[in-house]
Amino acid sequence: MHHILDIQDFSVRFGDTHAVNHISLKLPRGKTLGIVGESGSGKSVTALSIMQLLPSGALTGGKILFQPDAGTAPANLLELSEQELTRVRGKSISMVFQEPMTSLNPVFKCGIQVTEAVQHHKNVGFKEARSEVPHLFEQVKLPDPERIFNAYPHQISGGQKQRVMIAMAMSCQPDVMIADEPTTALDVTVQRSILELLCELKESAGLSMIFISHDLGVISEICDEVAVMFRGDLVEEGAVQEVFKYPKHAYSRGLVACRPDPDRQVKRLPTVSDFLENRTFDAAVIGREEILTRRQGLYTQKPLLSAEAVSVRYPRRKNWYGKVVEWTNAVDEVSFDIYPGETFGLAGESGCGKTTLGRTIARLTQGFSGNVTYNGHLVSSLSEAHFKPFRKDIQVVFQDPYSSLNPRMTIGAAIEEPMEVHKLHGSKQARREKTMELLRTVGLQPEHYQRYPHEFSGGQRQRICLARALAPEPRLLICDEMVSALDVSVQATILNLLQDLQAQFGLTYLFISHDLSVIRQMCDRLMVMKSGKTDATGFPDELYSNPPTDYIKKLIEAIPGRRSE
Repeated sequence: MHHILDIQDFSVRFGDTHAVNHISLKLPRGKTLGIVGESGSGKSVTALSIMQLLPSGALTGGKILFQPDAGTAPANLLELSEQELTRVRGKSISMVFQEPMTSLNPVFKCGIQVTEAVQHHKNVGFKEARSEVPHLFEQVKLPDPERIFNAYPHQISGGQKQRVMIAMAMSCQPDVMIADEPTTALDVTVQRSILELLCELKESAGLSMIFISHDLGVISEICDEVAVMFRGDLVEEGAVQEVFKYPKHAYSRGLVACRPDPDRQVKRLPTVSDFLENRTFDAAVIGREEILTRRQGLYTQKPLLSAEAVSVRYPRRKNWYGKVVEWTNAVDEVSFDIYPGETFGLAGESGCGKTTLGRTIARLTQGFSGNVTYNGHLVSSLSEAHFKPFRKDIQVVFQDPYSSLNPRMTIGAAIEEPMEVHKLHGSKQARREKTMELLRTVGLQPEHYQRYPHEFSGGQRQRICLARALAPEPRLLICDEMVSALDVSVQATILNLLQDLQAQFGLTYLFISHDLSVIRQMCDRLMVMKSGKTDATGFPDELYSNPPTDYIKKLIEAIPGRRSE
């Protein structure tokens, strides 16, 4: 058997729901197989089936043959006992999950958790296992391994947490590593470093790898072969560059097409449904003359919002008397203007201060110094009571739509709440009618009014949050990483919706993102932040074609699927 894993006619069913439908896949030794598809396509269920981590009640069929040693007979993982599976999991086949914060125990130090994995699988004492962990942390290029060993998960960054998870997965020199969306929602530079690390580990350790993602750009960076899944079916497979450049199935073509192109801006992004429904779609590029005409209209106006030398700082260290003796400057004297009808982009890595700046503009975080002027009024120094009339004008759509919604409140009530707070539309019946209108505006149905957040997909929940933000009829909408964790096809739909809403209601956007491809598609101007300061401000096309700083050049080179020359 030339393949270390051979999945044959495999199916998974949860009650009447067929999650995976008779798929067959092979993982060649020493290669990386990518599995790509949207949420609900069956790719993660397939990965969990290999590890036999499916919830109770799942019905499986077919075979998953595993042959770590070419000289031994393959074993069907679906027929192994729990005791036999325990020897396979972690030791022969390891897994890196999408969200490291929920994969790591928050009450134990990172090093102790990796030590426990080494003890369990290598059957060694604590002292011997403990001595291996700093070497593992060095292997995955974690800075200051001893500090990371003694740190709790909340004390390190997202990229560092993911490296801890990779160190844990590598601790027993597995034959196969399954990486399930390990770079989703990470900054492009952190994402690139994780991809490079996985490639290095594969070469040095002779790993075979399954890499799961919804992003073909990421898949093209790391995989040798790719399988495309759609609603539980395997619709296309082959060499990654072949599928990436010449996709045959309509769904594959849609996935490739709907990701924004960092080298151009189109009037409307294609979506997967355009290809599945055979709709004629022309991704018309916005010409230079059209861009200049729009700029002339935008920048002859007075700014809607001006930030002048805004700073935000947090206590870093206190003395014995509780007095702060050292501060962290999250935002350090940042200034910018946003004009009516403009989409102003804010980009940078995690920790650069972009979210803190957005929250300060919305008065959700108290600024330390500087001035914020909205529509000619100095609002940064107003009391909460005096700022309330302006709050309806400045609304926020957050990154995680699920934690932004009250799980005990129907979506109709959630959308009506801001109208009640600001005493809009006079009566409960009028507010209900306005809510129905907003649901239709964001592409949902009036019958969704009585449903709860858990009954919707991630993309639908983000539409609900958008409808809620529109309820008080704002002029400025702060979009804080609102599409970063969405599938690329859902992301394209939401971005198109934002452009439609801007044209319909004359909205102004402060668009915060670490994804420069999305920024290029959406924004009229862009400010890049680094370590709380402004690194550069300008038009996206000019910053991308001629990066003014090394930092911006690094960000652009890290865009998935865009290798530096």
